[in-house]
Formats: sequence, structure tokens, C-alpha cells
Amino acid sequence: MSPYLELTEFAEIVNKLAIKSNDSGLEVRCIMPRFGVINERRHRLHEVVRLSGINVSVDNDDYPLQIKVASLPNARLQVYFLDNEDFFKRKQIFTEDNDEWFEDNGLRTIFFCKGALETVKKFGWPPDVIHCSGWMTGLIPMYLKTAYKKEPVFSQSKVIYTIGSNTFADTLGEDFTEKATINANIKDKDLEPFKNADNTAMFRGGALSADAVTFGSDNVDQTLLDEFNKVKGKKIIPFKGWDSELAEYQELYNDLAGK
Repeated sequence: MSPYLELTEFAEIVNKLAIKSNDSGLEVRCIMPRFGVINERRHRLHEVVRLSGINVSVDNDDYPLQIKVASLPNARLQVYFLDNEDFFKRKQIFTEDNDEWFEDNGLRTIFFCKGALETVKKFGWPPDVIHCSGWMTGLIPMYLKTAYKKEPVFSQSKVIYTIGSNTFADTLGEDFTEKATINANIKDKDLEPFKNADNTAMFRGGALSADAVTFGSDNVDQTLLDEFNKVKGKKIIPFKGWDSELAEYQELYNDLAGK
């Protein structure tokens, strides 16, 4: 999300969309990883003490989750950053200095997806709409329909998933789906879309479990374009260009929230 991290052009749209939605009367909260390249002093991040004390269990290990917050510049809304020394305190985002893919990117992804949902539970704030963008959020729609299905805070939540352009050619590991099985409510069929553990699989898995799908780039994998432009039972929003006024998202939010 711009200005904190700008890996794709959609980061700027996320910024505009959050501000526009907040200004229209929706209560917006944003959650993203606190990668080490995000400067805490410049962006005025500070720890949220009341949300401390969460441990996130991934692959039979418990990892402490630290939650920091900043006010989005020129807007009255807060961005929450999920931090953990093992996963995010690095000078790079997804690769070593030599461009070699971090071996634990799969675990980092699972930690972030589960940590984001645990953070919302800690808020005690039931969201009408959860909008996920970026491959790293791909597990969240599936988790909401399985592992978190009976959580009261999510009982009325609708999920939007934005498919963007592919940004990596590596995989999250052969054991990714095994590690992503965070509780017994997740079955093999739920994990099937993620089995290739690559960029396209993360987008596909996220979109399949979402209530609505949007396209956030003019350079989306053609197989995903074909697949989700034809899918039935979901609201599909095509990419409207980088200069879109984003009215299509506002309408979608209100429609899903029943407003």
C-alpha cells in the first residue's frame, strides 16, 4: 500500500480506495506486513499495546505477533502493520541480495494471513467487507470459509479478492499446502487450488473462495482472466484503468454490505 510499499501500481489504488471509502462514510482499517524496508520513524509507526500478546501458530510453532499502527498521510484512517522478528525484520522483501527466493516465503505468507484474521478478532470489530489484494493474501478467503467459519466476528463478512499481475516465478514450497492446514476444518479440496504453490495458484485460490473478484492490473495471467470472466455466482469487476475514479469498487462494497 502506497506510500509504505509500492511493489505494483495497484499499491496506489489501494491508497486511493481506502481514502475514498473512508471519506464516503465507511469505517476502513488496513492491514499489511511490516516488512523491514518500511521505515518506522519516517512513517511514524508505533506499537499497539492493547493488541499485544497474540501468538500465531504455524507449522507446529508459535510465533509472537507484534502489531504496529500508523495514520495514513492526509487521511483519517489507520493502517495496521503485522510484525515478527523471524519473518519480517529483513532488509529485503521476498529475495536475498542475490535475488534468491527466501525459503520461508510460504511460512511468512501463512503467518500473515492467519495473523491478519487473528488481529481482526482481537479488534472485536466485525467487518462487513474484507478486501484482499496481492498474492500474499491468497489464503484469507479460504480460511474465512473454513478455519474461521464459526467465528462470530466474521459471520456476516463478504470477501473481495483482487487478482493482479504475476510478480514472482518461484514457488512457496512443495509442503506449502500441508503447512497451510491451520486446523481440521480445512480439507484437501480446499487446498487443491493452491497445490502448485506459485503466483497463479495463490491468485486462483484466493479468487475461488471470494464472494466477488476484481482485476487490479492490465497484465493479468490470461488463464485467470479467462477462468474468472466466465465464472458464475460471483460479482466480477474488470480492470478499469489506472485513472479510474473507483466508483465500481464503492458500488461493490455497498452491494456486498447490503447498504
